[in-house]
Amino acid sequence: MWTYVLRRVLYNIPIYLVIVLLVMALLRVNDPVTAFLSKNATPEEYALRKHELGLDRPFLVQYFDLLGDVVTCRFHAKSWYRETSTVGQVIGPAIVPSLSITLPALVVSTLLSVVIGLVAGSRRGRRTDRSLMFLAVVGMSISYLVFILLGQYFGAYWLNEKLGVKLFAVSGYEGVGVARWPTRWLYYCLLPVAISVVVSLGYDTRFYRTVIVEQMNADYVRTARAKGCTERRVMLRHVLRNAMIPIITRVMITLPFLIVGSLLLEYYFTIPGLGWTLYTHMTNKDFPVTQTIVALLAAIFILSNILTDVLYALVDPRVRLS
Repeated sequence: MWTYVLRRVLYNIPIYLVIVLLVMALLRVNDPVTAFLSKNATPEEYALRKHELGLDRPFLVQYFDLLGDVVTCRFHAKSWYRETSTVGQVIGPAIVPSLSITLPALVVSTLLSVVIGLVAGSRRGRRTDRSLMFLAVVGMSISYLVFILLGQYFGAYWLNEKLGVKLFAVSGYEGVGVARWPTRWLYYCLLPVAISVVVSLGYDTRFYRTVIVEQMNADYVRTARAKGCTERRVMLRHVLRNAMIPIITRVMITLPFLIVGSLLLEYYFTIPGLGWTLYTHMTNKDFPVTQTIVALLAAIFILSNILTDVLYALVDPRVRLS
């Protein structure tokens, strides 16, 4: 097992190095120094600003500095947008707000989607199946932004202004101590999490329902029923267990995109998470923060692929890592 993991890590190191190299090169296609100077800047001002941004150093030196920061997790480079802060001071505070939304949304949406997929798959072609799939298609057809705007208006503004019920915040985020964390999380994060779950249900339910239907047509299901197994045992012990590989695949593929995927939620709810941080600093041409976040996302994506293969072997003894 560990030999396989080490081999996969070594195999992906060149891929990761190329990804980071391309990201840094593409960010520098247009000279970033000119964005921080006036139109009538003198050559001396240009040279001074280029030195302040650290762009006068050789490209490979900048490249290996970034790799060193990622490996050591010591992001000491200066932010161009927030000049008094380092990259670590910009990214660090954004991690908790992002995880406060993305992780609960992922767990809840996965559990609900699998359960709904089991129910729909076990009643394939019946009224229950058709109704659930109709709702799933409707959910997929509505824009993410529409769900956010409706949720903000009816879930927060309308309750606050019309009914006087201050249940959810229209926008904002407040980091507080552990003692007040549950209350603050419910007030600031529950509504964005609920919106994210509703948006994900349509796509995930259709996928899991397809997986369940494929497994129910397998020979082992007919054998289990012929032996007298109850329908509940067939679904939970046989169908769901054999459907774990595609379920794990979908969940693990989703992980790296959670940060970017929460951008709309963080933007409209004014939550200072990683998605909002990436958007803000990218639009302000803050290359140190942008390239660091992208490099971290690439590392998470590669590690999630490796972890996916390891989980395959844990949930399915037929899989052998060799």
